[in-house]
Amino acid sequence: MSANEMLPLDGKRIGVLGKGGCGKSTVVVLLAKALKRRGYKVCILDADSTNVGLHRALGLERSPAPLIDYYGGMVFSGGRVTCPVDDPTPLADANVFLAELPAEYYSRNEEGIYLLVGGKIAEKGPGAGCDGPISKIARDLRIKGREDHTLTLIDFKAGFEDSARGVLTSLDWAIEIVDPTTAAMQMAVNLKEMVKQIRAGQPPATRHLDAGLAELAKRIFKEARIKGVLVVLNRIPDEEVESYIKEKLKQSGLEPIGTIHEDPSITTSWLRGTPLRADESSKGPEQIVNALEAAERSGSVSIHPSEAA
Repeated sequence: MSANEMLPLDGKRIGVLGKGGCGKSTVVVLLAKALKRRGYKVCILDADSTNVGLHRALGLERSPAPLIDYYGGMVFSGGRVTCPVDDPTPLADANVFLAELPAEYYSRNEEGIYLLVGGKIAEKGPGAGCDGPISKIARDLRIKGREDHTLTLIDFKAGFEDSARGVLTSLDWAIEIVDPTTAAMQMAVNLKEMVKQIRAGQPPATRHLDAGLAELAKRIFKEARIKGVLVVLNRIPDEEVESYIKEKLKQSGLEPIGTIHEDPSITTSWLRGTPLRADESSKGPEQIVNALEAAERSGSVSIHPSEAA
């Protein structure tokens, strides 16, 4: 068996999305740990411009310096990084070797998981502009190793704003996190439809752009690499709720690839800012990794969790 067959997710970019409070960062941390145990070199890109504390959940004392500063700052304050909606031009020098990145721009925890941070809008002060430039970093950044491939997990901010800016085009897979709310289930359906449209060749809105930039934006969408949307259930209290959500999603052609059950220790960790350690008896993260690998091997999202075990 070749190395690619053993670690089919090597070098892939997987985005984690969902509504506010659904637990995206929790799933990112738990999934990163499971992937690391599986043998992957894992890097988390914190692309949530509003939420803080991810570094503490990984057991890190400090958050690395924001990449928005590494790339010269936001265009709104005279910097070089533009919003992909206004300027779809690819981010310059977006292929990054960790070994060559200045040490202040990344952190590595005791498990060997790397963390990079796009930037936090609150740190830029009032009137700083929108966080579109951070979305461009999330869209274009490629983390590379010299002799190995790095799997990148991208923790996006809540809602659809990043998706509407085109970040989906550069992902291999999108994971939508669904908590026990109607809003979360609807967002999963909406994201599935959005990716379906991208794969069908639906172009982005470009009437505000000049001809050259409009053609570039259309080409980026035409060359999108995303294969599909996978759903993960989170903060599920019991089997009755899990069954209800699964049945509702099934009606829209969605079948979750894994479940993270409600765990009081996770809530306590986020409250106290301590490392995230889920119940070790939970098989949810491992199940999700199995399903991701199976989906990548087949190129299909039609993977039943039991088939991926």
